[in-house]
Amino acid sequence: MSGQGPQPEGRYVPPDLYGRPRADRGMRVLAAVGDVLFPLATRSGSRQHRPTPPPAPASTLNLVVADRRYVADGVVRLSLAAPDGAALPAWWPGAHLELHLPSGRRRRYSLCGDPADRGTYQIAVRRLDTGGGGSVEVHDALPAGSRLTVGRPRNAFPFAAEPRVLFIAGGIGITPILPMVREAARRGLDWRLVYSGRTRTSLPFTDELRRFHGRVEILSDEEHGRPDATSLLRRAPAGAAVYACGPPPVLDGIQAAFDASPASGLHVERFASAPIRDGRPFELRLARSGRVLPVPADRSVLDVLAEAVPTAAYSCRRGFCGICRQRVLAGAVEHRDHRLTDTERADGAMLVCVSRARAGERLVLDL
Repeated sequence: MSGQGPQPEGRYVPPDLYGRPRADRGMRVLAAVGDVLFPLATRSGSRQHRPTPPPAPASTLNLVVADRRYVADGVVRLSLAAPDGAALPAWWPGAHLELHLPSGRRRRYSLCGDPADRGTYQIAVRRLDTGGGGSVEVHDALPAGSRLTVGRPRNAFPFAAEPRVLFIAGGIGITPILPMVREAARRGLDWRLVYSGRTRTSLPFTDELRRFHGRVEILSDEEHGRPDATSLLRRAPAGAAVYACGPPPVLDGIQAAFDASPASGLHVERFASAPIRDGRPFELRLARSGRVLPVPADRSVLDVLAEAVPTAAYSCRRGFCGICRQRVLAGAVEHRDHRLTDTERADGAMLVCVSRARAGERLVLDL
């Protein structure tokens, strides 16, 4: 792909979370040996002759909305570019951007354009009037010409280009899948896509997908009824990898039915938080305002907090990114995240998207 040099056909090891190619294990060993031997071999030289390492790239980009258009009912596509037209950092199918919206909200959206296009990033956002406000803000507050800060592309849903692939997309879940489809077609893989949604007019990018005749199946609820996970997975070639993105009920069904399918691997991207397991009710107290908020067994601290404090920052809702971090002043936390260190937890840090209080406890947040 553009920005990464020619890639060998066949099995591909995707880049890391930030799009950097993964080093070969043997080369890592040689590099480690070199790190030891090189200083010994050059000890006679003065320290001033050592090359200065290049500065680390900035973690955010300042971009402009270069184009904006509706691609389906309630779905707007934004094309983001550098104000000076400079080339943008490379990315791989499955990557996403984190938008820093004018209100202070942070939301992540999958890149749905072509990785070979280094001039623009494209995202598509469905308006959800009953959601957390991020999609409404994208629709209402980002006209063409708007400037905003975004995080560099990150990839927690990389496409490994297995020889046989079944893609399953539900509604706006097509956004990370579309670049994978293009890459699978480019590589000549044995692939299929099943794309479902409420109505055909609510499904973006159907015009482009028509060119993949015979490999794409579009199912609308109004014509075919709601898709059944077991029947969807039957479409997988034997030993295929499955890449799925869509509403939580669709993904939950796919995960439950996967073991009985002919596929051999499952990769899932969720736009919403995962279902809460073994949740128990407790209370949340905001120290600065004194407000006490009940947290039901089936809701997260973030869900409750976002209603009381609409500007509360969050992004992944999965306990990985750390954006929703809050300081706990009192109460025992049941940590369920994948990011904080033991030291950070001991110092009172908590990721409110997934972590909870122990049964009967009250958490006091520094808010």
